Amino acid sequence: MRTKIWIFGYGSLVWNPGFSFEQSQVGYIRGWARRFYQGSTDHRGIPGSPGRVATLVAEAQSVCWGVAYQVVGEPLASIFSYLDEREQGGFRRHQVDFYPRTEPADASAPSVTTAAVYIARDDNPHYLGPASVPEMARHIFHAKGPSGSNRDYLLRLAESLRGLGITDAHVSELERHVRQLDAHSKDGPSG
Repeated sequence: MRTKIWIFGYGSLVWNPGFSFEQSQVGYIRGWARRFYQGSTDHRGIPGSPGRVATLVAEAQSVCWGVAYQVVGEPLASIFSYLDEREQGGFRRHQVDFYPRTEPADASAPSVTTAAVYIARDDNPHYLGPASVPEMARHIFHAKGPSGSNRDYLLRLAESLRGLGITDAHVSELERHVRQLDAHSKDGPSG
């Protein structure tokens, strides 16, 4: 029997897993909220000027929606090696229960499976923590790194979640503020 592993994505893995997989499933994990509290000096920012990327924060009553990818067999070691490198800036691998989204006509309870997920906890050196939404939006709007602008990361995540039928109030509020900053910057200075 070949080993099957699920990997849960809630940030850039939603639209860009970067590895081959057998199947994907939209679903959620319980007890975690997606927040733009993690600093990125290797992808969406640079040392001395980090970007802000999504991590998970423990919140007992919360659910975080995303996409889980099933990987089977031999490529597991190379996939985890790739992800360990990609998520090196303070993220660590954890195990969570993943609940796949069921069809509305399906009256049965969703099945549960274990999935690997990368979480940047508040004790890592790149953790930026909470700030006001306008402050985080300004930070995201201006940050750039080797993988592109922090703004594009946020907007791509927001668009991908919408495309999957997922609403995330934190992401939506940040997106609204960043789009306002973008509109103001295109209008030029007033006065």
